Amino acid sequence: MSEERAKKDRHNRDKGIERLRNSYASGKVNKKNINQRGYNKFLVVENDVHVSIDEQKIVDDALWYWLKSYVTNTDLEASAMIERYYELWGVKRAFRVVKGKLETRPVFHFTGRRIEAHICICFMAYKVYKELERILKTLDINLSVDNVIDIAKTISTVTIILKNGKTASQTLLTTPEQRLLEPLLPSPH
Repeated sequence: MSEERAKKDRHNRDKGIERLRNSYASGKVNKKNINQRGYNKFLVVENDVHVSIDEQKIVDDALWYWLKSYVTNTDLEASAMIERYYELWGVKRAFRVVKGKLETRPVFHFTGRRIEAHICICFMAYKVYKELERILKTLDINLSVDNVIDIAKTISTVTIILKNGKTASQTLLTTPEQRLLEPLLPSPH
């Protein structure tokens, strides 16, 4: 496991244990609503009534939490299997972006053609998201894609039709945040 991933896992574990302790301290932990995120393994339920935290289990778990194991039914070499597992994390992240940040809604399609079209639209949205992420990095714009989208929603473009039938457009960048996005906009002709 990489040091970066171990740090993230350690942070998430500490947050989960803190939430468990806070729930316990507030009296909200009972057999019916025990924490479902995996930290209930640190609880002791006695006589189906009394719930307490086993601090020794938390200490013991800290010794091994970073250890990962993989079980598979493939003929892949161990290194190839671990590489595929890391690729799976990237796929899961992509789905989180599509479902969360891009706000694609669950849609219930019943024909293969519509299902394929929906998947294609989600894939293209993700591709545009990743391309914008790449462009931001290339242009050294220190903003997340989500921040750029939020700022872009506040930018207005005024288009007027001239007497000769031609049109003239002007994009209005009125705030410092909007001006940060100027390199992303098309150049005026």
